[in-house]
Amino acid sequence: MQNRMTGPRELVLVRGMGFVPGRRSQIFIFSVLWSDGSDNFIYRTFQEFRQFHKRLKDAFPLEAGLLKSSDCVLPRFPDAFILLPSRRTRRGLARLKMLEAYSQELLGAPETVSRSEVVTGFFQTQPGDLEPVLPQHSMVIIPSSWERPEQSPRKPPALGPDIYTLETQTFRCLDSFSTQDTRGRPFKVGAGEELDVFLRKPTGWWLVENGDKQTAWFPAPYLEAVTPKGGCEATPAIPGSGVLFWSAGAYQGSREDELSVPAGARVTVLEASECGWWRCRYRDRDGLLPAVLLHRCPDPGSAGGLDVLLGAGRGPLGLGLEPVSPTPLPLPPR
Repeated sequence: MQNRMTGPRELVLVRGMGFVPGRRSQIFIFSVLWSDGSDNFIYRTFQEFRQFHKRLKDAFPLEAGLLKSSDCVLPRFPDAFILLPSRRTRRGLARLKMLEAYSQELLGAPETVSRSEVVTGFFQTQPGDLEPVLPQHSMVIIPSSWERPEQSPRKPPALGPDIYTLETQTFRCLDSFSTQDTRGRPFKVGAGEELDVFLRKPTGWWLVENGDKQTAWFPAPYLEAVTPKGGCEATPAIPGSGVLFWSAGAYQGSREDELSVPAGARVTVLEASECGWWRCRYRDRDGLLPAVLLHRCPDPGSAGGLDVLLGAGRGPLGLGLEPVSPTPLPLPPR
């Protein structure tokens, strides 16, 4: 009998990160973690998943329960549309969640299946995953990092998904700054060095690429546009009134329109923008604060409150961990 097992490298985790809407089909983005520690990103359509499931059933007819339904160990493919939300964005997010659950259930199948060439080959990085061809100005839709799993009438409704434009723009670094890239390697940028910005997250950490093709999360206040586009776009309003954030470090405003706050100060966010500077209220005064210092206050009495304060959120598309600022950043003046 032919050996259908692969080498020692095993799939550990498949996580849905977002999707790109299209006229004919949606492209779903997954982070794939392997047993050797590598973390890759793949782009698959729903139709490709459906074809993959058919190949699985052909390769493993016994495990698929084709002869005896009680022998079935393959996960059920989420091919039903009746339970999907009617709105296109919500439907895409629901499919992303279902495909993630399907993939994770598949990894829990017997090793003859989970470690087979059929499975590992599908989740293996393909040439198109290394440099995915997406139309300019495409939108990538990501489940909001602020959404909470539980809601109650006393809590504001969960935020909608985060939406980003896939448009590269060149920025210049105002001052030298050192961090790590998305693979944990040193990432040093000197004053005046230019970076390409791929994603501008309203938290103030932007996904950038340097001349050596390293990608990293970089604090937005350190960057200025080489060719200004006429201001920053405001992000969708934060639902509910009086939403509190806390400052991870002290900040001394250098302009009249900026606030000065001590470390740990609780501020009300009035407006968030992709520039990395948020308009806030502190002690009856309105002004701007760098978003990289701000973190949403956990709900009083929440069991996960401490986790919120200590945890670091995963960045857009899962490209490494988005940094947090437990200590003040030496931010350059605007």
